[in-house]
Amino acid sequence: MANHKSSEKRIRQTKTRMVENRYYAKTTRNAIKKLRTTSTKEEAVALLPKVAGMLDKLAKKSVIHKNKASNLKSSLTKHVNSLQ
Repeated sequence: MANHKSSEKRIRQTKTRMVENRYYAKTTRNAIKKLRTTSTKEEAVALLPKVAGMLDKLAKKSVIHKNKASNLKSSLTKHVNSLQ
C-alpha cells in the first residue's frame, strides 16, 4: 500500500497508461489481422501505411520494442507485395 502522495499518484498514472497501452496494442493487433486476411491488393496497399504508423507509434511509446515493430512492418510489406 502506498504511503506517500507521490506514490499514490504514480499508481494512478500507471493504471491509466496500462489501460491506454492495452487499447492501442489490441487495436493495432486487430488492424494487423485485418491486413493479413485482406485478399485484394488495392485494399492492402491502402491499409499498410496506417498499420505501419500504428506500429511506429507503439514503438515510440515503448509499448512494443522498435525491432518488433520493424519486423512486423517488414513481414506485412512482404505479404502485401505477394498479393495479386
